[in-house]
Parts: sequence; structure tokens; C-alpha cells
Amino acid sequence: MLSSAEVARFTAHGFLRLDGVVPREMNEEALGVFAAGALPAVPYGTPVPVAFPEGSFTRRLLGLPSVAGALESLVGPDPTVDHHFVHTRPPHEGSAQPLHADALIDVRTDAYDVQLMYYPQEVTADMGGTLVVPGSHLRRTNESDTGRYQNLRGQTRLTCPAGTVLLLHHGIWHGGRRNDSDTVRHMYKIRFNPTVPQVRLWDTRDMDSPAVREELRRTFPWYEGATARLEIHNRILLWRSLSADPGFDIDHWATRITNRPAAPASQRSTA
Repeated sequence: MLSSAEVARFTAHGFLRLDGVVPREMNEEALGVFAAGALPAVPYGTPVPVAFPEGSFTRRLLGLPSVAGALESLVGPDPTVDHHFVHTRPPHEGSAQPLHADALIDVRTDAYDVQLMYYPQEVTADMGGTLVVPGSHLRRTNESDTGRYQNLRGQTRLTCPAGTVLLLHHGIWHGGRRNDSDTVRHMYKIRFNPTVPQVRLWDTRDMDSPAVREELRRTFPWYEGATARLEIHNRILLWRSLSADPGFDIDHWATRITNRPAAPASQRSTA
């Protein structure tokens, strides 16, 4: 299970990276499965055991301890599968995916879906990889509204060893980059919907650690000087929900904004 500091880092960054956690033999198997187009169709909202039967490749992928623990820490036990898809980038394809957020007709502020992205092969710089804008997930946009932006300061373009898994907040700004290599690149994505309240799902023994606040205070190079405070404010609200601590705050920001003093009883109307 993730620690409180790791979940706070996810809350600030909008993603969590697990490098090389899938064994080599599973990565080799995955390339064959993806090339054959052997993944089943899964209706929206299907429970994981129904979507991916015991023994199937995807079920075994999700059962790896580091993947299972991180996923349960973020989205909870027994999630449903929103959808899954293998994204394949041919060599020298000549185009990149616009910067976007996935299906972000979504105004939830106290919950989120988790998207798993699995890379069965090493991703080098010339293979493109997935571009992610850290800290963008709580800046509400509608799907591809960000597509006109080409590059943002502090963005990360994934390079990673084979068997790497990313877990992302559904609102993160991202896009698949152009593959300039001679190698076909695969990425397998699964979106999970929670079925339980996303409250204290992780290992909470370090809940009071200074590292939690340090992670939640983090800013990123693309943030505007003043608007960055709104990003942190939004994290405070999300962390209050995740941690079941309605009084949590950083520098009194959320407390002063939500201050609504009630009139003394002697001044209230009795009509």
C-alpha cells in the first residue's frame, strides 16, 4: 500500500510512476498479446473479475503486488473498469497527439478515476513516450481545449525501462508523442472507476509526517505566480476529502476562504 506522503505526491503531481515493476517474461507476453489484438471488449462499468477473468494477462498484471497496492490505495478495492485500450505508435509516424485530458466532462472535486498506463518495452527519447504536465489535473479543462499548447515548462516526456506503470488522475493533461524510432511502441491503458469512498485507503501511519505538507505545497514551472495558489487550494480541498480531515489547511488559505461567521443568536430573526 502507498504511504500518506506518496498519496500526497499523487495529489500534487496528478500521477505516480512505478518503474520496471512488471517482470520481463510478462512484458514479452504482453507484446504478443497486443500485437495479436487479443484483448476482450469490456462494457463500461464492468467489475474487474468479470472484465478480466482469473489467469488472463490483464488480471495477472493487476495482481502484481506493487500495482495492486498502489491502485487500491488510490481508487479503492473492487473498482470497475471504465474502458481499456492498447495505444500503438508505428515507427516514423510523423504526428503527435494533441495535449488533452481524458473525457473531462467531470466536475467532481472530492473523487477521481485512476488511469493505468503500462509500457511493456523500454521507451527511449526517440520513441516519443507519453507527455505529462505535472500538477495540471485540478486545472479544469474540457478534453482537448489544451490542444493548442505545444510545450509547457516543466512537462515530462516519458522515457522508462520495460515494465513501467503510470497511475494517473483522470484530469491530467497529457498526450502521446511522435514515434521517431524504428520500433513499434505499445502502451496499454485501463481506466478505473471507484466503488467505495476514496477516504484513507492507503497506509496512514505517516499521516502527520511533514512530508505530506511538503508534497502538497509543491509548485511546478508552468504555474503562474498567483494562480499557483489556487492549485494548492484545490489540493487542500481534495486532501480534506481523502484524509477525512475537514480542518486540514496550508497557510490558512482554505480556512479564510470558507469563513462564514453566523450571526449571534440574539440577532437572529424569530419570525
